[in-house]
Amino acid sequence: MNDSDLKIAGDILEVPHLLKPPREHPVTVAEFVGLARAIAADRFQWEPLVRYDATTRWYHRLRTGQGYEVWLLSWVPGQGSALHDHGRSCGVLTVLEGTLTERTPTGRRVLCTGAQRVFAPGCVHQVVNDALEPAVSLHVYYPVLTEMATHTPRLRGAHAAVSGDSPEDLVSR
Repeated sequence: MNDSDLKIAGDILEVPHLLKPPREHPVTVAEFVGLARAIAADRFQWEPLVRYDATTRWYHRLRTGQGYEVWLLSWVPGQGSALHDHGRSCGVLTVLEGTLTERTPTGRRVLCTGAQRVFAPGCVHQVVNDALEPAVSLHVYYPVLTEMATHTPRLRGAHAAVSGDSPEDLVSR
């Protein structure tokens, strides 16, 4: 048998009963990542909504679906979250514009425009805009975010007590 002997009899798209129906709502991590990427690519959907507030971090619920929600956040330079987890929710963080720094008890990661982070329930992190320009991020949570517990960092060493920049010095209780 050679390649010319292998032929598909007809167009596979003509037999819809063999195809899985498209899901109405995402249910897998990959589908939530895809949802975040699709929203990120559609600047006309989110860009007009963004506001910057020097006194508090701005946020806007962009979309809800069956068991999930999508949030849009802006970060002016110096703004950040406390060290926290998302309870039983998992999520996808996507940087839409600018640069954010994610700190965890085990490390630090700089996230530039287009970067995505997936986190599991109970993941402890802090997100901060350490850059000189504002940033915008998109957050998808599944199931919907019902709790966000803050954690008190325990600092080790004098340098960390002054700056708090060392992610190795962040330990949740």
